Amino acid sequence: MTTSPTTNEDVNDSPKAEDLLRILESLDALVYVSDMHSHEMLFINAYGRQRWGAPNGRKCWQVLQDGQSGPCDFCTNPQLLGADGHPPPTIVWEFRNTRDGRWYQCRDQAMQWHDGRMVRVEIATDITERKTLEEALKASNQQTRKLAYRDDLTQLPNRRAFFESYRKQMETLTPDQPLALVLIDLDHFKMVNDVRGHAAGDHVLKVVAELFQAQLKPLDILCRLGGEEFALVLPNTSLPCATALAKRLHEALRSHTMEYAGQPFLVTASLGVAATTCAEADLNDMLKAADRAMYRAKAQGRDQVCSEALSSQNESRPE
Repeated sequence: MTTSPTTNEDVNDSPKAEDLLRILESLDALVYVSDMHSHEMLFINAYGRQRWGAPNGRKCWQVLQDGQSGPCDFCTNPQLLGADGHPPPTIVWEFRNTRDGRWYQCRDQAMQWHDGRMVRVEIATDITERKTLEEALKASNQQTRKLAYRDDLTQLPNRRAFFESYRKQMETLTPDQPLALVLIDLDHFKMVNDVRGHAAGDHVLKVVAELFQAQLKPLDILCRLGGEEFALVLPNTSLPCATALAKRLHEALRSHTMEYAGQPFLVTASLGVAATTCAEADLNDMLKAADRAMYRAKAQGRDQVCSEALSSQNESRPE
């Protein structure tokens, strides 16, 4: 007669308490048990004792945390028993331990202890390396996003940032507040590149960005659209005030002597200003109006400011 191999189901002897304890003591993770009412720590495995010490009748926060005079603000005990008094599914969460500064993923559950009281059982696995990688990836993504919205040469917001800035301003302003847009094109910039070289042209663009930024308020948004063209978004700014600012930028540039490779020279710009109320501030209409004004400035001899209103303006932006 043949016999089948012995399986786990055929074994009559169940694991003994010392076997279960040996398993808990060998885990590469913290396992502890604390009274849900008194917070007394009833058990902590070898991994935990090596890092936080033996309980010796202390509360769980006294063993595991620093600077605690009572239960932790992040204690999950209130979540471990449902309204009917029965434990819900395991709660999984992450936190940074205040004693060793490392990150842990915790799995918490309530259960009935051998003497009938309800206890909290937590298994905490060190995930510091994973969190470090996540933080590095997050920082890298933030830097990538920053670079994607920044002009490398002038360090101004770029064309993509311009459109996003305009959209954000539309969301923050009330419908009756004015919004102005200024388009700026450097006159005969190709001649600077052709005669003095592209390095000189790059120098001019950086100086122009610095000159204009010095004239602006913190909420004003100056962007480089590309080439020799800049754009300025002016929240809560009427057409007269935007035109006055554009004239200050124009004068700051034309009165500044550029110098490159020991050679002085002048640079001027043509500026087009458009403004309307936020309720009517469609970006395409604003761009077309500012563009028309800018090309009118060019057609009239360049080196000047022209403006165009899309609707009646309130006198905002106190100087």
